[in-house]
Amino acid sequence: MMSKKTGRSNRSVVTARRGPSLTMIVGIVVVLLFAGVVGFGVYRTQHQSGSGAIPTNATASGVTVGQASAPATVDIYLDFQCPVCNEYEKQSGPTLDGLIASGAAKVVYHPLAFLDRFSSTKYSTRASEAAGCIAQDGPAVFARYLKVLYANQPPENGDGLPESQLISLGQQAGAGPNFAGCVSANTFAGWTAALTDAASKAGIDATPTVEVNGKQIDNTDAALRQAVQAAK
Repeated sequence: MMSKKTGRSNRSVVTARRGPSLTMIVGIVVVLLFAGVVGFGVYRTQHQSGSGAIPTNATASGVTVGQASAPATVDIYLDFQCPVCNEYEKQSGPTLDGLIASGAAKVVYHPLAFLDRFSSTKYSTRASEAAGCIAQDGPAVFARYLKVLYANQPPENGDGLPESQLISLGQQAGAGPNFAGCVSANTFAGWTAALTDAASKAGIDATPTVEVNGKQIDNTDAALRQAVQAAK
């Protein structure tokens, strides 16, 4: 004898095939939205660190060495490939060191990449990025690195210093354990590009350009001393 499907069994089939409840759907949507927000946050953080990150102990405009309360602010727009910048450091570096030590002035260094065309490896950019990396170990270490880079400045129209030498010179200046990885990853490429772009927009078209409290001065030691003295 064949059995017949009853109404009860039909109803049970219908119940078994019922879709997810409204509560379940709302829960799934909330989870997906949360995951999307978290994912976007991670994406944004990763892209900021790769393109717009600012070094610790630096700002979007440069690296400051000296006491924040100093009455005079000396802005130096420089390029590590620039021979005249090197000459200015030899001429006025000791004066700047003395002004910083006495508290008479603080110096804001703006490492630009104007002269990439004068090396086959965009040395200006790579040296500025490395300077950003070493700034994270403190202004004093940055200042030492600046002097070491100038002392080992490569000739124009050459290859520039290789990455390995930028790293070894940084270690010589006192860089910390994260310096090499920072340089190899080009961590502060965006920072260098932003510095260079901002300087151009501000009318800076040559390196070195030196300003004291916002006023451009001649690139002489006498002009530097006089402007800082006037700021007192």
